[in-house]
Amino acid sequence: MGDDKLPKQSENFSEWYNQLIQKAELADYAPVRGCMVVRPYGWALWENIQKELDSRFKASGHVNAAFPLFIPMSFLEKEKEHVEGFAPELAVVTIGGGQTLEEPLVVRPTSETIIGYMYSKWIKSYRDLPILINQWANVVRWEMRTRLFLRTLEFYWQEGHTAHETAQEAEEETLKILDLYTDFAINEAAVPVIPGIKSDAEKFAGAKQSYTIEAMMADTKALQSGTSHNLGQNFAKAFEIEYLDRNNEQQFAWTTSWGLSTRFIGAIIMTHGDDQGLIMPPRLAPIQIVIVPIFRSEDEQGIVMTCVNEIVKLLSKFRVKVDDRENLTPGFKFNDWELRGVPLRIEIGPRDVANNTVVAAQRDIPGKAGKLFLIIDNLDMQIEKILNDIHNRMLDKATKFRDSHIFEPKDYEDFKQIVSNGWAYAYWCGDPACEDAIKQETKATTRCRDLHQQKSDGKCIYCEKPAHYKTYFARAY
Repeated sequence: MGDDKLPKQSENFSEWYNQLIQKAELADYAPVRGCMVVRPYGWALWENIQKELDSRFKASGHVNAAFPLFIPMSFLEKEKEHVEGFAPELAVVTIGGGQTLEEPLVVRPTSETIIGYMYSKWIKSYRDLPILINQWANVVRWEMRTRLFLRTLEFYWQEGHTAHETAQEAEEETLKILDLYTDFAINEAAVPVIPGIKSDAEKFAGAKQSYTIEAMMADTKALQSGTSHNLGQNFAKAFEIEYLDRNNEQQFAWTTSWGLSTRFIGAIIMTHGDDQGLIMPPRLAPIQIVIVPIFRSEDEQGIVMTCVNEIVKLLSKFRVKVDDRENLTPGFKFNDWELRGVPLRIEIGPRDVANNTVVAAQRDIPGKAGKLFLIIDNLDMQIEKILNDIHNRMLDKATKFRDSHIFEPKDYEDFKQIVSNGWAYAYWCGDPACEDAIKQETKATTRCRDLHQQKSDGKCIYCEKPAHYKTYFARAY
């Protein structure tokens, strides 16, 4: 990779992102174009994301299952909008075991169709509802322009699929999951997201309504970070998911689907990272604390390592790594762990042992300003507070950055200036023609309409016809 130094964010954000992922050993390029290998450090981050989401799903009554990777082509053709939406991205298997298949199989781009088919077998009565199933899986979408974590041919995610008795229950489920994603993003990842409603042009293919959490990256571009879809009865009708209701009449179920993927790792990298590398949110960081022992002789090594081992026991509830690599200077190690974004670094040498103290360096505050001198007694309680403070500072910094780059344009000329380096919050009449014209002329797309917005009177930023809601517009990944 040539020079070991990262490019500066301000000079080449895209190259900074690409190099950082490889230098920090989160992922690497696979031999198949557009695919990625998630390395152990990146997978550990994904496992922590999984753990936090999975516990929330289970607490809200959802259960996990697994559905096949291969889907009959005819299934995708049953829901018209769905097949049109996904047709350009499908990977299709036509040969199996050396024989041409009677019916081609699609490698799963998403599972609404095959799960819909199964639900039609399992659901017979209102007593069978609701069904609340999630699966952790890999999916394949044949993307032309790929980027590690953000858009790859194969990626990892969770996809929830639920079926309900009433339209109201399905809508409540969709919004419950949106709240769950919002809570996860803010309280675990320190990524401030805006939950909202997608436009018809931007919604999921086959959905009645799509909801999203949108995050602003450090280059001010938007990243759709998780979506929750109310599918109405579209898939229920396509796959005959019918049940006998409380009045003994046949009804179609109301279904939802929702997902958050490894793309969220991209959100963490681009929301928090700096010119030195990653800054991991403490609650998701694969390593929360790295301990760097410092000694010059064997005698000093014995004294320091005895103390280090005691500290490791004291900090057993945290994810701790002791960097005891030989033949590397402490300075090299400091830079290495800064690049990897470990929230807290503890330095300990013979003098620290004698004083019963350690030096703690906080990743989110560079240099001397971020250093703390801590007494070893009750170190675990002190560190718990420090990690919470780091989370809160990261969230506060990202929120302030986002809010300082959202503007309400005076007119369309102003709008064009704003979306070149920020988000515009503007009235839009809802006409797809205006939305498309804005996209063609500025590369900005509608991101979402804020859920809690009150109806008001204004003029569409593009056509100046009456409009009643403001929408976030931004260039996006």
